[in-house]
Amino acid sequence: MNQRFSLNVNGTAHAVEVDPDMPLLYALRNDVGLNNPHFGCGLAQCGACTVHLDGQPIRSCITPVSAVGDGKIVTLAGLGTPEKPHPLQTAYVEEQVPQCGYCINGWIMTAAAFLSEKKKPSEAEIKEALTGLKCRCGTHMAILRAVKRASEMMG
Repeated sequence: MNQRFSLNVNGTAHAVEVDPDMPLLYALRNDVGLNNPHFGCGLAQCGACTVHLDGQPIRSCITPVSAVGDGKIVTLAGLGTPEKPHPLQTAYVEEQVPQCGYCINGWIMTAAAFLSEKKKPSEAEIKEALTGLKCRCGTHMAILRAVKRASEMMG
C-alpha cells in the first residue's frame, strides 16, 4: 500500500506517494524526475545509483524510500551548477574523463563524500575510497587523475 513521503532532494521538498519498500532510486528518477542517479546493477555493486544522504554516499538502488526519513538527499545535479561546478565536475572535464558517462554519477558522488572528509589524499587512499565502483569504458586512470586534481583544487 502506497504511503506519502516528503523527500528533501537537492534542497527542494518533493512529495511522493509510493510503496515504502520501493528503492529510493525509482522515486528519484520516476517521481522526482531526475536523470541521475542511474540504474546499473540493482544490487549495490556498481555504484551508478550513488547519492548522498546527510553527506554520506549510499546506493539508492537498495535503499527503501521509508529509510530516508527527514534526511537530506543530494544527487549529482545538486552537487554543483553549470555556473559554479563542484571541483570534481571541473576536474572531470579538465581530465577528459567522460566516455559513455553512465557511471560518472557513482564515481563523482563517492569521491565528493570522500574528499569532504580527506583533504589531501594519497593515490592509494583515493583508490581505496573508490573500491567497488565500476566503469565499463576503462577510464579508471583518468578518474584517479581527476579526483587527485579536484583534491588539489579544494585546497
